[in-house]
Amino acid sequence: MKAALAILFSAAMVSISAQAEEIGSVSTVWKLVGPNHKIIVEVFDDPDIPNVSCWVSRPKTGGISGAVGLAEDPSYGSIACRQRGPIVLSEELKRRLVRETEDGGVKVFQERTSPIFKTMQVTRMYDAQRNTLIYIEWSDKLVEGSPKNSLSVVVMSPWDQRS
Repeated sequence: MKAALAILFSAAMVSISAQAEEIGSVSTVWKLVGPNHKIIVEVFDDPDIPNVSCWVSRPKTGGISGAVGLAEDPSYGSIACRQRGPIVLSEELKRRLVRETEDGGVKVFQERTSPIFKTMQVTRMYDAQRNTLIYIEWSDKLVEGSPKNSLSVVVMSPWDQRS
């Protein structure tokens, strides 16, 4: 019963998150059988804020268990988010971002890092006083999460249109 609920929960969470595009990877440990352990780099666009993209690097377990999808990836990664063009937030969107932040932020990206119970996710928060978006990359399990995290901040700046 718990496994079925976990699968349904994971499927529901994936549907609200942005989709990532894999940019590339580097091998970190050679494996005789199965793929090497590696660090993969992915990018996703914030689904609510136009012209903000985030690049995430995270470990991917190789070997036989990694090849068949049974490996559990380590709970650490890195994130860098950037403004790529003009950002215009309506007053309604600003109010929504403030509410979401007061409620612990909103998950804008999520990827499974084990067959069922573990995910790497990115949560967005908004600092209205500083006109800044905050993105925190973190990992959780069904029962307990990891305190390992990475933070990136996007200061929403005026954008020169003369390119």
